[in-house]
Amino acid sequence: MKHVLSISTLYPNAANPRFGTFVARSLEGLARRGGWRVTLINPIGLPPVVFGKYRALSELEELSVEEGITIHRPRFTLIPKVGARRNAAAIAKAVLPLARKIHAQQPVDVVDAEFFFPDGPAAAEVAGTLDLPLSIKARGSDITYWGGQDFALEQMLAAAGQASGLLAVSEALKAEMVGLGFPEDRISVHYTGLDRNRFRPLDHTQLRSQIGKELGFDLPDTAPLLVCVGALIERKGQDRIIAALPDIAGAQLVLVGKGEDEGKFRALARDCGVAERVHFAGALDHNLLPLLLSAADVMVLPTENEGLANAWVEALACGTPVVTTDVGGARELILSKVAGRLLAERTPQAVAEAVNSVLNNPPPREAVAAFAARFDWESHAEELAAHFERLAGSGES
Repeated sequence: MKHVLSISTLYPNAANPRFGTFVARSLEGLARRGGWRVTLINPIGLPPVVFGKYRALSELEELSVEEGITIHRPRFTLIPKVGARRNAAAIAKAVLPLARKIHAQQPVDVVDAEFFFPDGPAAAEVAGTLDLPLSIKARGSDITYWGGQDFALEQMLAAAGQASGLLAVSEALKAEMVGLGFPEDRISVHYTGLDRNRFRPLDHTQLRSQIGKELGFDLPDTAPLLVCVGALIERKGQDRIIAALPDIAGAQLVLVGKGEDEGKFRALARDCGVAERVHFAGALDHNLLPLLLSAADVMVLPTENEGLANAWVEALACGTPVVTTDVGGARELILSKVAGRLLAERTPQAVAEAVNSVLNNPPPREAVAAFAARFDWESHAEELAAHFERLAGSGES
């Protein structure tokens, strides 16, 4: 059995159970299919003085086994907001002794980074020291945001130059990487997976009342229901949806996620006179999210940038059309008006027009779900295994 050592700052834990679940599902799928032993190092950044949200992180177990994956959570020193330049080096310093020990106990065939910054440069240091092949995956903001920071881009390009292979979650993200100077011949597109048992069209009967009871607010059966899934930050564009609500007659909006701009969005809803129509659901249990998406008429995400958002795929799989910005891999999913609408502008007016267009001509839910038919975690894991096998030099494909 071959052995991959994955390094990922994005990974769910007891303090943040919804953080990086897509990374967990990907690696769990690889572990389930056999052939690859998966060891994960999930570095936990803590400031010199632990306070607030960092207290729960400081109490996490440093070693656990979850869904067949051995998970190590070493600590590194994090300087909030201003320390990004040194994060990759700090992670490498914390991880390298552990990686040496893991490699001595069970030889590693490939070192893998599941996010390009700061994970990629840190993994490059580990792979270089251990003289092992390196894979790095780009997911979206690691390229679209950090690629605009000179110090981060320099570190990422150096790591990419060392890597044996790179992955991107969409063709659009690959093109953006090439434009920034990443080596095109080493980049393969690796789309997200999907739990098809959970995310599928569900019967609307009583769904809204069931969800309302779970979340503590009313969702009328007769009102249009809009759902936005994403962190509550300006980049995701929830403010545009709230500002659009006065022009979407009677619509109820459920915001799924947490984030630093929640207070700002609540104030905006009051200022726009739609506070009673905007519901803040927080981070949802993964079993409840498919119910909410199936109950919705439209999933709206006027995001500033993405690689290929899992929320797009999950909404489509539930038969719910998507209104989102024409960024990242959106065009690789929203292939016709049956699947939704692409916004040329991130304005409330554009959001209202697109949502009303969908509401006035709702597509059959099964037809919408067909756009997500190619996504599942099994084929995703098969492609990932083949990628690692090529890097490990097995000659298999």
